[in-house]
Amino acid sequence: MTSKPAAKSDQIYEFLRQAIVRLDMEPGSPILEKDLCLRFQVSRTPVREALQRLAEEDLVEILPHSATLVSRISFKVAEEGFVLRRAMEIESVRKACENITAQDDIVLDGIIARMRQTLREGRLEAYLEVDDDFHAAIARISGYPRIWKFITLAKVHLDRMRQLSAPVPGHLADVTEQHAAIAKALERRNAMQAELAMRIHLDSSFAVMAAMYKDKTAFFSEERQDRTGEGRTIRRAAGRIR
Repeated sequence: MTSKPAAKSDQIYEFLRQAIVRLDMEPGSPILEKDLCLRFQVSRTPVREALQRLAEEDLVEILPHSATLVSRISFKVAEEGFVLRRAMEIESVRKACENITAQDDIVLDGIIARMRQTLREGRLEAYLEVDDDFHAAIARISGYPRIWKFITLAKVHLDRMRQLSAPVPGHLADVTEQHAAIAKALERRNAMQAELAMRIHLDSSFAVMAAMYKDKTAFFSEERQDRTGEGRTIRRAAGRIR
């Protein structure tokens, strides 16, 4: 049975989301509906549906009767995403220690080998995708098949900061060795060691990312005390994950 092709609004959403998260579309840059209509050969309806979904994730800002802009990165929301991610990943890696098999060990080692190869080739953008593959594999091994979906939703602003921090000299090499330490603890079925290795990895990575908040101020939003929309992405998206 063949799967149905993605709806146009889904295609536009995925295209824009990837471009925004990868910073191919910089924070503050305009999004022109007419250009998207021409690119995807559609009416304005699917374009506006896609933009509304992105607005719910705080990735675009829709100014009525004015413009649609790529949202600036919210450090506060990124930090919140980090806290949520850390809690879920620590639980995931502990559970993975109970379930991991010899074949899983091989899979994790293979992903780490891909990380090293990607670094040697200088393909930083590809590295971040392999990084996600590693964490998604641990979530799968844990036996919680939906946990990575929740983490992905929680860390969207964090992912934009990851793009900024990727070129920091030595950062991704350190990340690779931290991943190797996590994999080694899992191979030993040592839950405490795996949890500690995961904490060290996530905390040190966030420290590097947080430095971008000072160095790339034009990419970040001015934080407001009242963020009534904070957390809405997780609540709304949770209803879509079944």
